[in-house]
Formats: sequence, C-alpha cells, structure tokens
Amino acid sequence: MPQAPLKVALVTGAARGIGLATAKKFLSEGWRVALLDIEGELLSRAVAEIGQSEATMALTCDVSDAAAVAAAMTTIEQRFGRLNALVNNAGIAVFAPLNIRVNAVAPGPVDTAMAKQVHTKEIRADYHDAIPLNRYGLEEELAEAIYFLCSASASYITGQILAVDGGFDAAGIGLPTLRGQRRNG
Repeated sequence: MPQAPLKVALVTGAARGIGLATAKKFLSEGWRVALLDIEGELLSRAVAEIGQSEATMALTCDVSDAAAVAAAMTTIEQRFGRLNALVNNAGIAVFAPLNIRVNAVAPGPVDTAMAKQVHTKEIRADYHDAIPLNRYGLEEELAEAIYFLCSASASYITGQILAVDGGFDAAGIGLPTLRGQRRNG
C-alpha cells in the first residue's frame, strides 16, 4: 500500500506559548512543521528543544513584511515540497484556490507566560468569574482546536474564526477590571 505524503504546517508566532504548543501538536501527529516567529533567537532555542530536525524548520520572519513571507514560503516549499495548513492569528479564505484552507482561532484568556506577566490578580479573578467554564484555557487546548481545523476532519471548513475561550465571548460580558482601567487610564 502506498504511503500518504507527509503533511506540512506553517505555524506563525511559534517561538512560545500557543504557537509553540500548536507546532508540538502537529509534530506529535506526524506532520512536518515550519515554525515562524519574529524573535529569531527565541525561535532557534524552541526548535532546538523540540529536537526533531528532520521534521522542523525555524524561520525568522515578520509576517507583516510581504517579501519576507514570500521568501519563507519559498524556503518551505524547497525543504518540504508542499504546504497543507497555515496556522496564523487570523485568516481568510484567500488561499482556498491553492487548496490551502485558512481558518483562525480566537483565543480567550489562556494561561501563557505572557498572560501571567500582564494579568493582575484582579483581572484573573474577573476572568474566572466571567468565563462560563470558570478557568483560563491551556496552550495545549488551543493547539487541539487549531490542529482540528487543519486536519482532515475539518476538510470542508475554510475562512472561519473559531472562538476557543471557555464560553467568554458567548456570555457577552466584559470585565469590570478592564473597563475601569480604560476609564482611569
């Protein structure tokens, strides 16, 4: 029986947090992964820690620079021969004619290192009270949702934004702590 070709994902913001967790999820499912981030040194360390040099590549890239993105895409194609999924912080269906599905995940509060640095005790308490699931999300939970959108199970889904936020958006309420900061700040 012929073996299916390996799938390739491009993950932006992959040096840490949700992006890195997403890259690890794809790798655990047997995908090749191109990890992009503007923070080259941090990205190099992350890829070295993953330790799967045959399945990964690190590309320092500012995704707001069209020429840099084009160069990254060329490098990915040269190394892996294809791209099956693009994982970015936002997306639309412009890649659909190329048979590349583009979807976005809109995370709610996620227990990342950055959130731990910037969310005060009061903000964390407000989120806890406002999120129907009563907790912050985990990086791995976001990675699971992202992986689903890129998997064959979501083969007819493109151009969508999926809120992965414990029900925060559906509850339709804001945070008193943040509203107070805006008024006073």
